[in-house]
Amino acid sequence: MSVEVGEKVVGRVTGVKPFGAFVELPDGKSGLVHISEVANKFVEDINDHVKVNDEVKVKVLSVGDDGKISLSIKQAEKPKRQRKEQSPEDFEKKLSNFLKDSEERMSSIKRQAEARRGGR
Repeated sequence: MSVEVGEKVVGRVTGVKPFGAFVELPDGKSGLVHISEVANKFVEDINDHVKVNDEVKVKVLSVGDDGKISLSIKQAEKPKRQRKEQSPEDFEKKLSNFLKDSEERMSSIKRQAEARRGGR
């Protein structure tokens, strides 16, 4: 079994360095999770997130011609974007603000037009 770009697999952390973690994949190959691909927030110390022998779900980002495999933990677990339900009050408030803003802009345009006519 060879890994393909975009595939999500479970691997085992075999080494941790300041710049990332090495992960052994099911096919016996190893890849690197760069420190920037460990979490969705700034990672100061990778040891706070992964340890040797941890099982981690990873997404294959790339497979180089030289065989190097780039992996991501954070992209393997990307949360689905949840749509926030709007209450009728939220809608009414947005509509009210929009109408107020529109009226102010129309008044400004009218004043500019009158000033031009009066200035001739």
